[in-house]
Amino acid sequence: MSKKIIILNGSPRAKGNTMGIIKAFTAGAEAAGHTVTRFDLQKMNIHPCIGCCQGGKDISSPCTQKDDMDKIYPAYREADVVVLASPLYYWTISGQLKCAFDRLFAVAECDANCRNPHKESVLLMAAEGYGFDESKMYYEGLIKHLGWQDLGQVLIGGVNDIGDIEGHPSLAEAEALGKNL
Repeated sequence: MSKKIIILNGSPRAKGNTMGIIKAFTAGAEAAGHTVTRFDLQKMNIHPCIGCCQGGKDISSPCTQKDDMDKIYPAYREADVVVLASPLYYWTISGQLKCAFDRLFAVAECDANCRNPHKESVLLMAAEGYGFDESKMYYEGLIKHLGWQDLGQVLIGGVNDIGDIEGHPSLAEAEALGKNL
């Protein structure tokens, strides 16, 4: 069955190593007949959540702040799978990804009980080193609280400079994950 997938790309490097993992995953997913929509957060005007708890009044634009999140909300609501893609920054996901993800709470506010929509999820990360423990803990705690199902994680270390990921054997793992959703 074909799935709708959104990728929230939290890398500030438009052509960085995180994009290499995203491209491999996307190639697999599209080969399997899935629809993939990617949002490159570094190119978008997204403000941080202000904690107003006043969202959810307009399903088409649920947050009180009006910025580029209004491009993400419709795709997020329709998505079966949400892919969080990020470089490892200071032992966790990038600020760009965290900022956008926090703003998805406005969609939960559309529900009278602030329930998040049920989704499946994937974590894709690239890093200079190999210290993914805090990122995994954050991601696994997040999806547990949201009630989401983890479909897989591809965490590739040892890739610092742009292009280091080219030819990395773990790219095949990312492509296979996309194919086997």
